Amino acid sequence: MPANVMILASCQALMMSGSALIIVTSALVGLVLAPGPQWATLPLACVFFGMLVITYPASMLMKRIGRRAGFAFGLSVGVGGSLLTTFAILERSFILFCAGLLLIGVINGFGQYYRFAAADVASETYRGRAISWVMAGGIVAAFLGPGIATWTWDLFTSAPYAGSYVSLLILYIVSMMLIFFAKIPRPSPEEKSGPARPLSQVASQPEFLVAVVSALVAYGTMNLIMVATPLQMKGCGFDLVSSASVVKWHIVAMFLPSFVTGHLIRSFGVIRIMACGPVLMVFCVLINLNGITIVHFTCALVLLGVGWNFLFVGGTTLLTEAYRPAEKAKAQGLNDFLIFSTVAMTAVSSGFLHDRFGWTAINWAVLPAIGIALCAIVWLDRRRRVMLSSRVA
Repeated sequence: MPANVMILASCQALMMSGSALIIVTSALVGLVLAPGPQWATLPLACVFFGMLVITYPASMLMKRIGRRAGFAFGLSVGVGGSLLTTFAILERSFILFCAGLLLIGVINGFGQYYRFAAADVASETYRGRAISWVMAGGIVAAFLGPGIATWTWDLFTSAPYAGSYVSLLILYIVSMMLIFFAKIPRPSPEEKSGPARPLSQVASQPEFLVAVVSALVAYGTMNLIMVATPLQMKGCGFDLVSSASVVKWHIVAMFLPSFVTGHLIRSFGVIRIMACGPVLMVFCVLINLNGITIVHFTCALVLLGVGWNFLFVGGTTLLTEAYRPAEKAKAQGLNDFLIFSTVAMTAVSSGFLHDRFGWTAINWAVLPAIGIALCAIVWLDRRRRVMLSSRVA
C-alpha cells in the first residue's frame, strides 16, 4: 500500500475512532444533560449538522488551498471542539456540549474527503482499492473508539464521560502530525479553471443520481438504526459495556469488507456489489423485528455495517465516473452535503422516533428507502445493458 494511502487510512482511523466514541457516549451524556429524553440524540445530530454545514465549503476551500492544508484546518477546529465538550460535561451544560460536538462535526466534514484524497493519489485502476483501504482504517476505530470510551468514561469521578472527550484531543493532535507527512498533489490548473459543466448537468447524470441515492439510503438507514440501538439496549437493561461491544462489531462490519470491496468491484462490477447492500439491510431489519437479545442486536448491526459498506464504497466509486477534473470539488461537495443532510436529520429524529414510536417503528420505517435504493441500482444496471447492446449492434 503506498505511503500516502497509509497515512490517509491512519487519519481516517483516528477520525472514526473519535466518531465511534461519540456514538457510544453522546446519547448517554445527553440523557444526563438534556431537559428530556427525547433530546438525548440531539448532541450527535449536532456532529452531523456541523458536517452538513461545512461539507460543501470544505470541498471548495480545498480546491483553492489543497487537501493537506484543508485537513489541518479541520483538525484544529476539532481540537477546540474536544476542549469545549469536556468543559461542557464538567459544567453540566447541554448547550455547550452540543456546541462542542458541532465543532467536532467540522473536522468530520473535512475528514470525509480522506477517501477522495486517496482517489487523487491513486492511479485509475487502483482508485477503487485506494478508497477501500482508506475506508478500512475504520476497523481500528471499531476497537479503539469504544475501547477508549469504556476505559476513560469514569476518569473524572464527579463528571462521567468527561475523560472520554479529553481523549479526543489526543486523537486529533496525532492526526495533525500525520497529515503533514502526506504528499497530496495540489489542485492542478485543469481542476482550478478547466472546462466544467453546470452543477445541475453533472447532478442529473444517472451515475451521479444513483451514487447519491445509494449513499443517502446507506447513511440514513444505518444512522436511524445505529443511533437508536444504544437507547433500545439501555431500555432492555444492558449496560455501557454491552452497548459498546455491539457498536464495536457494527463498526468492524462497516469497514472490514473494505479490504476486499475494491477487489470485488473490479471483479464483479460496481453495480452488482452495490445491489448487495440493500439486501443485507433488509435482513438487518428482519432480525431487529424478531428479538431484543444481545445476539439479535449484534447480528443485526453487523449486517447493517456490511450493507452500508457495499452501498457507500460502491457509491463513492460510481461517483468518480460522473465528473471531470474541474467539476470534482463541486460534485463531491454536493454529494457529501446531501449525505450529511440526511445524516443530521436521521440523527436528531432517531431519538425522537424511538421515544415516541418505539424500536419496531424505526425498523419498519427504513424499508421503503431500502427498496428505493435497490430499484435505482437495478434501473442503472438495465440502462447500461441497453446502452451496451445498442453500441454492439
